[in-house]
Order: sequence, then C-alpha cells, then structure tokens
Amino acid sequence: MENFNNLDLLFVILTGKVSLVINRALTRSFKAAGIDITPEQFTVMAYLWRNDGITQQEICTVTNKDKTSMTRLIDNLEKQNLVFRIVDRADRRSNLIHLTQNGKNMKVKTSEAALLITKQALNGVSNEQLDTCRVVLKTVLTNIG
Repeated sequence: MENFNNLDLLFVILTGKVSLVINRALTRSFKAAGIDITPEQFTVMAYLWRNDGITQQEICTVTNKDKTSMTRLIDNLEKQNLVFRIVDRADRRSNLIHLTQNGKNMKVKTSEAALLITKQALNGVSNEQLDTCRVVLKTVLTNIG
C-alpha cells in the first residue's frame, strides 16, 4: 500500500468494531435462545463439534488464544458440564478435550442461533464480496499472524 495514510487506520478500527458488534449480537441471540455460553466459548464448542477429543493446545492454535485464556475458557465450559478433560496417553503433559452429552446436545440450538446472526450480518453481501473479504482477511492474518 504505497499511499498509506492515517485514514487507512480505519481498516483496523472497522475490523475491531465489526468483531465487537457480532459478539454482542451473538450474546443477545444466545441469551434469547436460553443458551448460556459466550461467543468465545461458542468458538471452542464449534471447533469441538467438528473435532471432538483434541488437545487443548490445538484449540489454542486454531482460535489464536494463549494457554492461560484457553485454560480459563475450558475450566468454565467444564463447570457448565459441556466438556471434560482426559490426559492424553500419547503425551501425558497434554489434555484431550471432549464434549459431554450436554455439550453435544446443544449443537443444533446454538448453531441455529449463530446462523441467524451470520445471515443478518451478511445480508446484502454477495458471494463474490464475501470471497474477496475472506482472501483479504486471510492475507492479513498470514502477513502479521
């Protein structure tokens, strides 16, 4: 970007604001549906619904969270009886995170609530625009992640 100036900082502000607004909308949607998890917890649960029984470190990697934050997140999910830990037999220093039956049972209702917000957020956005956005954001992550 050869013409970078202070106005280009709007990208940083805008992406932060979009994230904040989506998280607030997800929180409201979950609450309205009687789902007692945060958007951060949803991110972990959504990954576990696709990959049950993975290491805590793998969840850290895919969610870009540090170990301390992830431990706290998983502790809270465990208190809510949504996940449980098992020591990894292959590496006793690692924990495998598994869904409880309660955690499995909430997938449909929670996914529907999240899909509602996703559809609302993407209303009026074409597939082409969405594809471009994905490419741009993945490039930004690659460049600075």
